[in-house]
Amino acid sequence: MESVTLANGLKMPVIGFGIDQIIKEEEVLKTLEKAIEVGFRHIDNAAEYQNEHLVGKAIKQLDIPREALFLTSKLRNKAHGYGNVRQEVEETLKSLNTDYLDLYLIHWPVVTSQDEDWAEDNLETWKEMEELYREGKLKAIGVSNFFETHLKNLVNHAEIKPMVNQILVHPGTTQDEVREYCRKNDIVVQAYSPLSPLNVLKKEDRVREMLQKYNKTLAQILLRFCIKLNVVPLTKSAHLYRIEENFDIFDFELEENDFDYLLQWMHSDFQEMNNQYERPPKLN
Repeated sequence: MESVTLANGLKMPVIGFGIDQIIKEEEVLKTLEKAIEVGFRHIDNAAEYQNEHLVGKAIKQLDIPREALFLTSKLRNKAHGYGNVRQEVEETLKSLNTDYLDLYLIHWPVVTSQDEDWAEDNLETWKEMEELYREGKLKAIGVSNFFETHLKNLVNHAEIKPMVNQILVHPGTTQDEVREYCRKNDIVVQAYSPLSPLNVLKKEDRVREMLQKYNKTLAQILLRFCIKLNVVPLTKSAHLYRIEENFDIFDFELEENDFDYLLQWMHSDFQEMNNQYERPPKLN
């Protein structure tokens, strides 16, 4: 499995498998079993997804060594603030049947209860994450949905810089400024929803040509696009054939002209969010 190296030297698999919206026990087991079978070792999850106990149970049933997996979880918005993080992490560890997490993220930078005081809120939240990192319960710490202004707050004032920023990245929404800031500060970027424009892109003649040229699906091309962009794609599916398909991306590379086309492609349906004010409703 190819990997990227975080600022603290920890190696993270270059592609991850997300488990959001899979909430039935049998389905969680079936999808994780297939994901691990085809080669996924990087499992991305969050307390807000309300299925960590099922993920922990599935991993135990699959009998795969803990050290063979890279497990990520995220802090719920309601658990922001110093004094709340430790209990939240302990509950996640218990649910996942593990003594440590490979990566733990602040899920969202601005939460409803701290709209005006988000900077101090993040610093206090981060301080407790730093403590858990030093104790070894968190092997790496980072953030999610952070823009440059949110990142600067931690980079300039915290003792430990974020090692990862998980953001929305795909053709049409490449978040160039955020990615460049992360690159300069040795923060690895993860891409969630990397396949979002699939149904629109497949109508493009140029994209149809790519499918024939590479003999790959559009999903595979979009995941390869992310890797060439130096971001770690996080893909998810409950369909077993798609899980296998989404991992089968390591035997080809995009040519520069095709990569540039996808990088410059724009569509009115895909706009970058303003994370200072917008939050998914369920995360409020």
